[in-house]
Amino acid sequence: MSRSRSPDAADREQAAAAALRELLGLLAQDAPAERFAGPAAAARAAGASAAELTEIDEATQTALRVRRTLNQHQRREAELTALFDTAGDLAALRDLDAVLRAIVHRAKLLLRTDVAYLSLNDPAAGDTYMRVTDGSVSAAFQNLRLGMGEGLGGLVAQTARPYATGDYEVDPRFQHTVPIDSAVLEEGLHAILGVPLRQGTDVIGVLYAADRTARAFTPDEGALLSSLADHAAIAIDSARRMEETRAALVDLNAASQTIRAHSEALRRAEDAHDRLTDLVLRGGDFTEVATAIGALLHGGTLIHDADGMELARVDADPRTPSGEAIAASRASGRAVPFDGTWVCAVLAGSELLGSIALTGRADLGEADRRLFERAGVVTALLLLLRRSAAEAEDRVRGELLGDLLSLSGTPARLTARARRLDVDLALPHSVFATHSDTARRRLLLSSAARAARTRRGLSGLHHDHVVLVLPADDTGSLARALAAELTQAAGAPVTVGAAGPATGPAALSRAHAEALRCLSALRALGHTGQGADLPDLGFLGVLLGDDTNLDSYVRRTLGPVIDYDARRGTELVHTLRAYFACGMSQSKAKDSLHVHVNTVVQRLDRVGHLLGADWQSPERALELQLALRLHAYTRASGSS
Repeated sequence: MSRSRSPDAADREQAAAAALRELLGLLAQDAPAERFAGPAAAARAAGASAAELTEIDEATQTALRVRRTLNQHQRREAELTALFDTAGDLAALRDLDAVLRAIVHRAKLLLRTDVAYLSLNDPAAGDTYMRVTDGSVSAAFQNLRLGMGEGLGGLVAQTARPYATGDYEVDPRFQHTVPIDSAVLEEGLHAILGVPLRQGTDVIGVLYAADRTARAFTPDEGALLSSLADHAAIAIDSARRMEETRAALVDLNAASQTIRAHSEALRRAEDAHDRLTDLVLRGGDFTEVATAIGALLHGGTLIHDADGMELARVDADPRTPSGEAIAASRASGRAVPFDGTWVCAVLAGSELLGSIALTGRADLGEADRRLFERAGVVTALLLLLRRSAAEAEDRVRGELLGDLLSLSGTPARLTARARRLDVDLALPHSVFATHSDTARRRLLLSSAARAARTRRGLSGLHHDHVVLVLPADDTGSLARALAAELTQAAGAPVTVGAAGPATGPAALSRAHAEALRCLSALRALGHTGQGADLPDLGFLGVLLGDDTNLDSYVRRTLGPVIDYDARRGTELVHTLRAYFACGMSQSKAKDSLHVHVNTVVQRLDRVGHLLGADWQSPERALELQLALRLHAYTRASGSS
């Protein structure tokens, strides 16, 4: 017969079993740790034995350990979930500032701290600076910079190792500085945990979690913040690479646009060069080329030769080319701006052929500037072609001039040859012989040829003189104009002796000889750089001329006085004759004329008004006396 348990023992066993069940229930409920002491207290109150109480205490400790293990797994699971969420969030961000703000905010949430912040290293300055904060209230703290090795953060940045402190203000491990300590004090921080942000072996910054109360950070918290820092470093690197990629794409796009613009500029320049070259090769003149340049570059255009003579002008005011600008362009090989105008020297090798100027384009870009310079190359081609053609034509004209003045060939043949050169010898022409002691012969020849072409005449070297045969009505006036024009073009005094007009080869040959005599007279009289024909030389011209026209000389010298007498019925010519016969004495002349001296004075004043104030100078007086004698002779002979 078995021994039965007493009712008290059964009750105690039931109480112990109930205590164990309650512990399991508390584990299932994830109850707070303080509630786990309840079952042992209830068993003790129920009178459980010492062995039963020991068993219940051991069960309670086991339950608490299980609870801690479960809590650690739950916390680790939550941390891993948070890290995965953080990685996902960071991967979705592209802006670096947004990445940094997300990192700091997640650190503050995961570690449940008052403040989280991040500093980045500045290699140029050699320190680390506060970049992002979350929970901070101090402006000084938010703008803090830490030297390498200074404070907790500076030490982390320098050593690449994590550091933590329960109370920074009293922790002697760190190098305290006034700026750092005052900023930390103003923010009210005590406990600080800092871990490095690494990219490979390089530390790029520090991630922090901090509390405003003293506390100790656990190794798990340090590991969690380090894991977050690793994710952050990757995200920062990705964001930076993304920014670099975007910048590279922007640069690539800009480069592509530059290449397209350059290609377009090259295409436009080639098209312009082809257009201008084709225009020149088709026989276009300077005005057509200037018009094309102006249309291409949207400005006015001027073309000058090497002597500064205008060859073409389109949509621009006349202007003298600047020697300074041409010299600068010639030295640099580029078009240069000058006084609101772009100037390009036109060169053939080192030889200056001329210049082109572009007006109305003060903002000429590089592409248009090169196009303008290409236009200078085409203009050089045109100038060389025209110069070659002109030189060939000048040789033909010079040969004709020599044959004409030497009478080499029949008049009909010479006239026909001249007609092929657009020179009509049936019209009156004058001959102009030139001389210069200092001008270069080649320059004088080219200047004379240009003057002959513009006047539809001939020019060339004949018997060591540069000679021109030009259509002329007033030979003397044209001689003076030629002397001035050639002097300016040659840069040295050019004397011009002239004769004519004459018609036909034979007459022109005789006129040439007379022009040479006139030139010799001008040089002998010291009239260097002047132009004249024989009538301009007065009585000397009468003596030197082959076909003396006495009436013409008298008219040129005394004409105004003779005409006045004819109109008014006065006796100014008679008074002049008496005045000179009396040795230019007014008192003697009044006796010879049987008039009052005042009458003589009045008549001579009138002569001065008619002939000019210098009529009594020795040279003019000699001319007048000769003219008076010839006048008396022609009247006596009935020719006037």
